Amino acid sequence: MNNRIFGTDGVRGTANVEPVTAETALKLGRAAAHVFKNLLNRQARDRRKHKIVIGKDTRLSGYMLENAISSGILSMGVDVLFIGPLPTPGVAYITRSLRADAGIVITASHNPYADNGIKFFRADGYKLDDQIEGQIEKLVFSGDIEKVRPAAEEIGKAVRIDDALGRYIEFAKAGFPKNLTLENMRVVVDCGNGAAYKSSPCVLRELGADVIVFGNQPDGKNINENCGSMHPESLCAKVVEHKADMGIAHDGDADRVLLCDENGVLADGDDIMAIAAIDMLTRGTLSEKTLVATVMSNAGLESAVRKAGGNVIRTAVGDKNVIDEMLKNGYNFGGEQSGHLIFRDFSTTGDGLIAALQILRIMRETSRPLSKLVKCWTRYPQLVTNVKVREKIPFEKLDGVLAMVSAAELELKSAGGRVLLRYSGTEPKARLLLEGSDEDVLKDLSRRICGAIEKQIGVS
Repeated sequence: MNNRIFGTDGVRGTANVEPVTAETALKLGRAAAHVFKNLLNRQARDRRKHKIVIGKDTRLSGYMLENAISSGILSMGVDVLFIGPLPTPGVAYITRSLRADAGIVITASHNPYADNGIKFFRADGYKLDDQIEGQIEKLVFSGDIEKVRPAAEEIGKAVRIDDALGRYIEFAKAGFPKNLTLENMRVVVDCGNGAAYKSSPCVLRELGADVIVFGNQPDGKNINENCGSMHPESLCAKVVEHKADMGIAHDGDADRVLLCDENGVLADGDDIMAIAAIDMLTRGTLSEKTLVATVMSNAGLESAVRKAGGNVIRTAVGDKNVIDEMLKNGYNFGGEQSGHLIFRDFSTTGDGLIAALQILRIMRETSRPLSKLVKCWTRYPQLVTNVKVREKIPFEKLDGVLAMVSAAELELKSAGGRVLLRYSGTEPKARLLLEGSDEDVLKDLSRRICGAIEKQIGVS
């Protein structure tokens, strides 16, 4: 194991393989507890004990990691508050609600069940910055944390918070106008057999919707399996079958969402951002008239927002980068094409349920179906291709790849197109994004560039 544990979104990898092992989780728990207890100079909320919230998704390996990381925390004299399976944004909210020093969610988000990971939140519900992650990593690898041993009477205690689900449900509902309901609306929800299997259906029903739910029978191994936002085909089919007004698909930890209109047509994060940003510009609620998106978002989104009188700022891929930009400049809305949507007026992190409720609100207030709302913008032809790789060798060290990328950029630039080649921060994949006016040209360029990558480092 090298001296890096944290990736673009916490710690992630195959469960029971470093760094996602019980041994490393215990060390992470000890190091994190020490950092939040001492290095940040926080005063204990109750003047006696510090406390950290731990939530998780529905993966089998969550039990192992939950017990290991909590043992490490307790051994440092910090209390643990268990809240069980809850969406990642729910863990962030409960951390704030319970005045805890930090929050931890055990999840690998949209990855297959065999993977797992660990995400950290600060006391204010925002993700850790790189500096704090670096402090935790240093303690794990230096071994200095082993010298710190609180006395027996100072060891922390663990308690289970029984009303965490109810707290999050009320929090999510609070973002929907009190003068509106979802009565006479039929909504299909695919929970991906993940952390939202109770919360999303409950919120929608309490707001008055007729809810048809599936992907709500987690068994520890079926999270994201042929369901959820990674496999939205079933959702689209069920929306048509049940003549629903909208479909909602979550990933494993429900920090992202994809929607489906009444005709069974999928709407991604760019669609949601276009609808919501233009609505916020119309109502005068988009801070600095600016939407924060990533380099993966379609150029048509930027064109539509600018036409509506707004501005778009792009960041590197990752909802953490989006949130950092929002915090730095006071923006209140941003997101990713993949379905991470951050409405800072309501939440500190991506929340698939809150995003879906905002679109439902707009549908209610305008009396327009989702199929009409998405026509507020025009998507430029875009092709994203993933190549599974056995190792992430810098692209400049691959024979001819960057030369092909430069040639593609030159070819597409004249028509307002672009090229983006990067490695995924959470999966062993290279991602190539191409935008331009001719889909056949995009396919040919993708075939050549991805073929060169696959030939050199692809997984056979």
